[in-house]
Amino acid sequence: MTPSIRTIDVDLADRSYAICVGEKNLAELGPAMRRSGLGNKAAIVTDGNIAGLYLKPVEASLRQAGFETSVIFLPAGEEHKNLDAVAAIYDRLVAARFERGSTLVALGGGVVGDVTGFAAASYLRGISYVQVPTTLLAQVDSSVGGKTGVNHKEGKNLIGAFHQPRLVWIDVAVLRSLPKREVVAGLAEVIKYGVIADAALFRRLEEKLDDILKLDSAMLTEVVAASCAIKADVVAKDERESDLRAVLNFGHTVGHALEALTGYETFLHGEAVAIGMVQAAAISVAEGACDRESFERIRRLVVRAGLPAEIPADVSPAELVKHMEVDKKSAGGKIKFILCKGIGATRFHALAPGEIVARLEESR
Repeated sequence: MTPSIRTIDVDLADRSYAICVGEKNLAELGPAMRRSGLGNKAAIVTDGNIAGLYLKPVEASLRQAGFETSVIFLPAGEEHKNLDAVAAIYDRLVAARFERGSTLVALGGGVVGDVTGFAAASYLRGISYVQVPTTLLAQVDSSVGGKTGVNHKEGKNLIGAFHQPRLVWIDVAVLRSLPKREVVAGLAEVIKYGVIADAALFRRLEEKLDDILKLDSAMLTEVVAASCAIKADVVAKDERESDLRAVLNFGHTVGHALEALTGYETFLHGEAVAIGMVQAAAISVAEGACDRESFERIRRLVVRAGLPAEIPADVSPAELVKHMEVDKKSAGGKIKFILCKGIGATRFHALAPGEIVARLEESR
């Protein structure tokens, strides 16, 4: 492996794989896929926004490494993260006679990665896929851990499967082509990792936020690798979210409901998660799990990063909770909430819908 590339191993026995974080390393993807033992036929799944920027070097790298390549285009946007997009991939794979030894390469953000992963999980009952995430959010979160899926009109990611990638290949240089809003949205997940598992990372974000927002290469590599390492550790301990892995949903209970309630059109995922984190921290204080100073640090960092922190005034907490009740985190009439115990630790707490409505009303 090239010395400039940081490698984080996801230890899952025969499903183990490497997360490789570097800068300007897209040209090395093909050889890395060869080392991973992938078959000769590969389809790159991407969208029009990404294709014009990165399809050419990725396809060239694969071809130079001996892969027979084809390209599948998906429409861009969260509103297209649905079964229609998966069906479009199936149609192309069938027409191209893809077999079980073939590979999908997800080149794009979280939508491309989730849709491609679900297609890989279900085509011929499972084929290999590689994640090449091009947004900060996808690099630190959705590309790692094998959660794949699509949205239903009643909720986010209600249809999906666990299917681990064979390789995650991250180039932090691609983040410079993103709109600032996309970069900032991705920071929400990085902040989350600090809150749930790493107080030192949280302090680093407080100290070096300006450098990160300026897309300093060293800082980007550091925070992306640190975030991936945290997620890799959690996934290795609880691949299918039977218990521990649920800590990664900190901020997502409110965030997913907010996305669904607003039709996935008002907020980027990271923006909704940022609001959800601040609200979860406020509920943590109200439930006696978190001290006020830690809550203020979380809220302050979210706001400094340029992320929203409050539920919009025209959004009803009662309507939000209705969406939470159809989410995967709801069971037995109560909603499994992840509370923070200061910064760097969490605990689970089941709350009745009415209790959550009351807490959200109090935080306004």
